Amino acid sequence: MGDMANNSVAYSGVKNAVKEANHGDFGVTLAELRSLMELRAADAMHKIQECYGDVYGICTKLKTSPNEGLSGNPADIERREAVFGKNFIPPKKPKTFLQLVWEALQDVTLIILEIAAVVSLGLSFYQPPGGNESLCGSVSVGEEEEESEAGWIEGAAILLSVVCVVLVTAFNDWSKEKQFRGLQSRIEQEQKFTVIRGGQVIQIPVADIIVGDIAQVKYGDLLPADGVLIQGNDLKIDESSLTGESDHVKKSLDRDPMMLSGTHVMEGSGRMVVTAVGVNSQTGIIFTLLGAGGDEEEKEKEKKDKKSKKQDGALENRNKAKAQDGAAMEMQPLKSEDGGDGDEKDKKRSNLPKKEKSVLQGKLTKLAVQIGKAGLLMSAITVIILVLYFVIDTFWVQKRPWLAECTPIYIQYFVKFFIIGVTVLVVAVPEGLPLAVTISLAYSVKKMMRDNNLVRHLDACETMGNATAICSDKTGTLTMNRMTVVQAYINEKHYKKIPEPEAIPEKIMAYLVTGISVNCAYTSKILPPEKEGGLPRHVGNKTECALLGLLLDLKRDYQDVRNEIPEENLYKVYTFNSVRKSMSTVLKNSDGSFRIFSKGASEIVLKKCFKILSANGEPKVFRPRDRDDIVKTVIEPMASEGLRTICLAFRDFPAGEPEPEWDNENDIVTGLTCIAVVGIEDPVRPEVPDAIKKCQRAGITVRMVTGDNINTARAIALKCGILNPGEDFLCLEGKDFNRRIRNEKGEIEQERIDKIWPKLRVLARSSPTDKHTLVKGIIDSTVFDQRQVVAVTGDGTNDGPALKKADVGFAMGIAGTDVAKEASDIILTDDNFTSIVKAVMWGRNVYDSISKFLQFQLTVNVVAVIVAFTGACITQDSPLKAVQMLWVNLIMDTLASLALATEPPTEALLLRKPYGRNKPLISRTMMKNILGHAFYQLVVVFTLLFAGEKIFDIDSGRNAPLHAPPSEHYTIVFNTFVMMQLFNEINARKIHGERNVFEGIFNNAIFCTIVLGTFVVQIIIVQFGGKPFSCSELSVEQWLWSIFLGMGTLLWGQLISTIPTSRLKFLKEAGHGTQKEEIPEEELAEDVEEIDHAERELRRGQILWFRGLNRIQTQMDVVNAFQSGSTIQGALRRQPSIASQHHDIRVVNAFRSSLYEGLEKPETRSSIHNFMTHPEFRIEDSEPHIPLIDDTDAEDDAPTKRNSTPPPSPNKNNNAVDSGIHLTTDMNKSATSSSPGSPLHSLETSL
Repeated sequence: MGDMANNSVAYSGVKNAVKEANHGDFGVTLAELRSLMELRAADAMHKIQECYGDVYGICTKLKTSPNEGLSGNPADIERREAVFGKNFIPPKKPKTFLQLVWEALQDVTLIILEIAAVVSLGLSFYQPPGGNESLCGSVSVGEEEEESEAGWIEGAAILLSVVCVVLVTAFNDWSKEKQFRGLQSRIEQEQKFTVIRGGQVIQIPVADIIVGDIAQVKYGDLLPADGVLIQGNDLKIDESSLTGESDHVKKSLDRDPMMLSGTHVMEGSGRMVVTAVGVNSQTGIIFTLLGAGGDEEEKEKEKKDKKSKKQDGALENRNKAKAQDGAAMEMQPLKSEDGGDGDEKDKKRSNLPKKEKSVLQGKLTKLAVQIGKAGLLMSAITVIILVLYFVIDTFWVQKRPWLAECTPIYIQYFVKFFIIGVTVLVVAVPEGLPLAVTISLAYSVKKMMRDNNLVRHLDACETMGNATAICSDKTGTLTMNRMTVVQAYINEKHYKKIPEPEAIPEKIMAYLVTGISVNCAYTSKILPPEKEGGLPRHVGNKTECALLGLLLDLKRDYQDVRNEIPEENLYKVYTFNSVRKSMSTVLKNSDGSFRIFSKGASEIVLKKCFKILSANGEPKVFRPRDRDDIVKTVIEPMASEGLRTICLAFRDFPAGEPEPEWDNENDIVTGLTCIAVVGIEDPVRPEVPDAIKKCQRAGITVRMVTGDNINTARAIALKCGILNPGEDFLCLEGKDFNRRIRNEKGEIEQERIDKIWPKLRVLARSSPTDKHTLVKGIIDSTVFDQRQVVAVTGDGTNDGPALKKADVGFAMGIAGTDVAKEASDIILTDDNFTSIVKAVMWGRNVYDSISKFLQFQLTVNVVAVIVAFTGACITQDSPLKAVQMLWVNLIMDTLASLALATEPPTEALLLRKPYGRNKPLISRTMMKNILGHAFYQLVVVFTLLFAGEKIFDIDSGRNAPLHAPPSEHYTIVFNTFVMMQLFNEINARKIHGERNVFEGIFNNAIFCTIVLGTFVVQIIIVQFGGKPFSCSELSVEQWLWSIFLGMGTLLWGQLISTIPTSRLKFLKEAGHGTQKEEIPEEELAEDVEEIDHAERELRRGQILWFRGLNRIQTQMDVVNAFQSGSTIQGALRRQPSIASQHHDIRVVNAFRSSLYEGLEKPETRSSIHNFMTHPEFRIEDSEPHIPLIDDTDAEDDAPTKRNSTPPPSPNKNNNAVDSGIHLTTDMNKSATSSSPGSPLHSLETSL
């Protein structure tokens, strides 16, 4: 190794020369390695033998040690990165600020305003030639020279405000994109991988992996780079992401040692030497092709775009999604949807609609469209009335002829009317809405990071506020996932606490020490605590760490045994999976005999034991009757205390006999001798019972879904408060649940699920399929009038389908596999249930913030529209000028959305029931507030408008000529209007009719700053705004009156809240969610179901989808008017992109898990769910109960296999097990294939 370090120093100086010479003195070039990785199985074996001799030959040429790994010397690492590249795929370039500005300019309302402003500007500079101006009627009365020159100001001011809007919008989009990329890179940095450097096993970020690293792979991993296997135990890989083949590929040194990036480890463990990283790995090559293809695609797309904007929507969304998601995903191949599945499929996939719009989006879109239509109507009527009045008055009443030289003056009038019309429209449309939503979500997401919620999809945050059910795992989420052995049954005694080492006969101790040390994955270890006085650190599988901890308690060291028997010397390993529910390791002794050690769920391993070690350490016969005694007296009492029971056993194969057939596992792992049964405790997290109480108070039902035995599960559920003594609730086992929900043909029936789920609280011994069935059953249920909104936690590879099906999927940040994180919406960085409760609080807060904003915004809109409309009709001129309206609109919208959307959540949010999907955004209380305040404001404004000149003794501003200077009268109207909005903003902080609107106001610094800031700017506008803002200076007395009238809204608000809403029957609610009837059936068909009509349905769904999108877009383009932020169009454009990206990932994942192809051949059925991490949902739905070796066990140690062809049970009496297993098989088939609603099913059809 020292020699290597010296080399690296010598060479680091001459990097470039090195590159040209012989690739940095490595015995193999980048091109050679790349071509090697393109071969598979036999071809690869042949090539390795021919060129390198064996795998160790590759290690030698790469200057790395198969056991010690690289030295970790920085110069060496740098040299390797220079020669072989980094493990990083460069992302697509983000949009530039100018591109975003250009996009913001595409907004229809803005374009209309720009045209109006340009026309107005042009006309103000145009002097009509000579002619007697008095001929043109009352038009030019009072027009002085300097006034006509000031005519350009209005046009210029409008253009200026348009520029502001565009810049704000573009800036918002830009910062959003930046945040998104930041989030992406944050997710990437969190992804770590285990490598060996300098003989130490360490975890490094995926991006730091270099060629020559020795990487440890285990079940549930997503491989971050290409490599060649050095040593493997029972390793099976799912390569469907690259090859599309759903069968798991067995990897071994003699058959197929090629490990490819982007593939999933479904079973087993091993070590590999990394041979290609980044753009040179298999996934990287695909990405590079995609990247290159993407640019050409885009050029073509631009051409096509002109022809067919509609059809291209999905593709564009997809490219956007890809661009946003950054191919920079450090080798997160999950994103490479196109992983060699051909483009056709891909295009189809990308068009599938996302599960459905988030609740809030649906309601807002609908509301915005309704308001937009109303605004359009009002503005059209305003313009028509103004034009008609002018024409009739000038040409009819005054009987004037239309003179050629007067034309420009008339046109100036028409332009002015047009601008007033557009202004009414601008004010009517709440463009602040999408901004409020964006700000509120972005703010929440940022803050949720502090509460250990890493939000991957923005809308998940708000959906969480509507959650009515949470299906949670047990291990690690409700419990601490710190396993300790607390009871044991050894040498025929049941010890309630760990015995002294002297109490155990030496013979038994020897079996115990060797059995545990060798038959636990070598990746599981106990390390010294990081801080003085802390707890020792458990690394790897938590259940195995508990067993290793038992050895330490017995004053024995497992590391000595492991040093004596290194991992390479293990003869054969049967790794843990959910069918076996056990793990076994075979050792070959020096005399040629074999010994096998086995550990696993006690009920399963005990059935295979025919002997037991007696008190003196000698084996004695163990009959079924003895076994039943142990179950009753030892195992059940342990389980009822919430312990997980594990049985340890061994068997000897004498030297003289022929070597057993190791692949025939059922003949090997039987006839065992029981060493001990241990009870492992996983204590409940202290904060969980309280969090569950909060959920129940907030109207959310918590259900526990676990792979553990039912007694253990029930005991933990009681401790957590999921079950309370004396309540009538169901606790079922997976197989029992399956029996109840299926008809005679084995098909799942919704009516049967509906009878069970409302009372179900604990589902034990459940598989990921059961979890998916339960979630789908609850979501599709129509028992209650509200559709249930379900959140699910998961960490195992095969929780993917349930996480995707749920409304919100939570993946575990610590225990979760990469696959689960990829399928989730939110990642819990601390794996803690209380973080889910925080997410609920934030979700409800988003919803309330948006309602607050709506209440405020709609009051402004109603008043401004009515004032502009009546004012225009009665006085031929809007009392609020275009620029003033834009100020009210831009500032009130943008700033109010900032102020109201950033209110921090309070515990009080958890005291009410969830709103549900059909609850309108604007409740009757809010409607009462909106109309009540609008009434007060209109009375004030009209009084000032028609009697203001008398009250304040000033000149009237009504009927002013075209370019008259601004009047004090109209300035007072404008100022009072703004003051009323400012104070009403404080009223808007409460939407449930609370009296104290100031409560907690100082907790929100942003709110206080904005209210004060707006007030200061208003003073500047009025006092110094002059002509551009149509304002003239006001005296102190006039200011005080304005403020007094503004404060009146606070008092009036108290009056309104005394009127009981229940009395006001006539009030309508607004902003309902989309009702079922309104959704075209195609979209309801959750992902397009019918097999034969799949294609046709897909097309129809797609067309409807685009047509709907287009219609909304058109109607909403109006909305974009003065957006300061994420224009709706932007939002619309982006949402599908997030949705489609969501969708793509989901589809890919489901596709990955090959959840469908596995159904075709019984033997592959085993792989359907093969990969699971957390135990909890184990895939088995069978097996009698008794704590299983470990839910987590599935986690690291083991893939959870779908029950495949049932292994003949050695114990013929035990039919339960057998029939259970068979049931599972069928169940599986039907679960996945027959329920047409399942995503897998539709996926199959669409693919």
